[in-house]
Amino acid sequence: MLNFLEIDGNGIAIEINLIVIPKSQYKNTIIKNNDKIEIVQFIGGG
Repeated sequence: MLNFLEIDGNGIAIEINLIVIPKSQYKNTIIKNNDKIEIVQFIGGG
């Protein structure tokens, strides 16, 4: 999904159905119908 959306896997967190997915599991996680997916990108600021 990240490749399809052209999102770099660095500096993000992914949550599926309110469970944070470890970065080490991004490639092995299967998305199912009706899953709720949230992708959060970290942005620095001051």
